Amino acid sequence: MYHFFVTQDQIGPETITITGPDVNHMKNVLRMKPGEEILISNGVDKDYRCQVETLDSDAVTARILSVDEEGTELPGKIYLFQGLPKQEKMELIVQKAVELGVYQVIPVAMKRSVVKLDARKEETKIRRWNTIAESAAKQSKRIVIPEVTGVMSVKEALAYAADFDLKLLPYENARGMAATKEQVEAVRPGMDIAVFIGPEGGFEETEVEEARAAGFYPVSLGKRILRTETAGLTMLSILMYQMETAKWVCAPAQKWTFVMPGAKAFDPDISFVEE
Repeated sequence: MYHFFVTQDQIGPETITITGPDVNHMKNVLRMKPGEEILISNGVDKDYRCQVETLDSDAVTARILSVDEEGTELPGKIYLFQGLPKQEKMELIVQKAVELGVYQVIPVAMKRSVVKLDARKEETKIRRWNTIAESAAKQSKRIVIPEVTGVMSVKEALAYAADFDLKLLPYENARGMAATKEQVEAVRPGMDIAVFIGPEGGFEETEVEEARAAGFYPVSLGKRILRTETAGLTMLSILMYQMETAKWVCAPAQKWTFVMPGAKAFDPDISFVEE
């Protein structure tokens, strides 16, 4: 089933109107006909299963068949702060990060970044990366289209993440996996989580110290050195698995019960039980 995105003002009580480039794509590329079913997301919190009614030159009208408010989004928001890699690597990172559930991708210009973007090139790249994000969101049936922001400096990125609930910095010199497990098990619903990944050349030690001072926790992803495009996707996969497999139940005392095999309590506000 083909997937499209609209804004809230395009959604009526019984029908949804699709406009813009998607109209030409539906008519002339997909060659859709009245009666075909499609999936439409409002980009916020709902999916609509619809049936195409009319295809005009500048708009497609679809009748709403059902509404899904559960969706496919993770129960928390993951922000990927990605040290600028080479072009083809960034495109891969954006595509796969969206598939894994990332909420936003923030490119970061770092001391060891090979790529240096001027204002004109940055605008073109950001537009390209957001197009890739939209395509990946459609393919993976996301409700939200994750945004790729403008490029930030390290200082700007750390300030942007100042109020996040959990800040992780995968780093080859971090202590063992037990610490990583402890941090990952801290994840709970509604959290804003920052993941900071270095570029091809890795972090400068001064950047790691700045991140530590800003509340980022260095974590290990194993004994092997991972490429920049592998490290971020590995961390996102771990967080996605944690969010998708753990079961949270809000108890009467407003504490979260976290059900995870082998989990250990570390936070007095969270109780852990083995499933």
